[in-house]
Amino acid sequence: MPNPLDLPQPLANAPFTYTSALALGVPASRLRGRDVVHVSRGLYRPSGWSFELEAAARALSQASPGAWISHVTAARLHCLLLPPWLSESTELHLSKPKQLPQVRRKGVTAHNVTVREDETESVDGIRISTRSRTWLDLARRLSLVELVCLGDQLIRIPRPQFEGRSQPFDTLEGLRTMVGRHPNLQGVIRGRQALELMRVGADSAPETMLRLAMADANLPEPDLQIVLRPDDAASPTADLGYPHRRLAIQYDGGHHLLDAQQFSDRRRDKAFESAGWTVLVVTKDDAVDGFDRAITSIKRHLCTAWMDHPYAAGFVGTG
Repeated sequence: MPNPLDLPQPLANAPFTYTSALALGVPASRLRGRDVVHVSRGLYRPSGWSFELEAAARALSQASPGAWISHVTAARLHCLLLPPWLSESTELHLSKPKQLPQVRRKGVTAHNVTVREDETESVDGIRISTRSRTWLDLARRLSLVELVCLGDQLIRIPRPQFEGRSQPFDTLEGLRTMVGRHPNLQGVIRGRQALELMRVGADSAPETMLRLAMADANLPEPDLQIVLRPDDAASPTADLGYPHRRLAIQYDGGHHLLDAQQFSDRRRDKAFESAGWTVLVVTKDDAVDGFDRAITSIKRHLCTAWMDHPYAAGFVGTG
């Protein structure tokens, strides 16, 4: 038989609100016990609870009518890939419309913002900013490159067999429309700059960073997700490259170290090479120096491809 002094199971394992405790028959006096911590107005947690972001955000959302989880907290709950310095953040961000009083809670970063109805949503009982609005909210905090990486995640075309969805989270035009709604939001200028640099086709942040490094080096803009045989649904693809120069560039991240993936990668690369392409493989080690070595290799291959072109040979031979 359960001890009448024990907290009900839903309250014993995660933060909870004063209202939910009363609804489960817990008297207010019980919340003053040593096994309960008063976090802030109307919000409690078990004393032995180990921090878990989703549980904290859910309780905070329930205790804050009219508000929603936003910024870094929303990005983490949406499983967006943040830069390493934010990827394990335990920050709690809560936003409210400008016309409502600002949230004042210990340990919570509060924001009063202008928001449209379609820029927030309810996910598993948590009111939260959409992925697109979260991207815009983070424009003030992230660097331009980090913001482009985050944006590329939103507009990439997913692979249904792996992700269970066939549509991107948003489009460039959709993000551009949202940015246009908020001309006075802090960070909106960086958001506009990021939109000009975002492209559909990057499957990871390092791929985006490589593409931006190539742009900084004044290399021609590469094509993304190049299909070797467009009429073949099983055709191998290259992450980026230059079809007219037959140069395929593959970014192989950490998962490419697995034996099965390495076998698949070799088969992929051999298919391109058999078709007369040069394959340049870039890894996380190349990212350490800002892709300098990779950029040098790309330039060398492009120069060689140009000099081998019949037109180039004729041009050099004139005069």
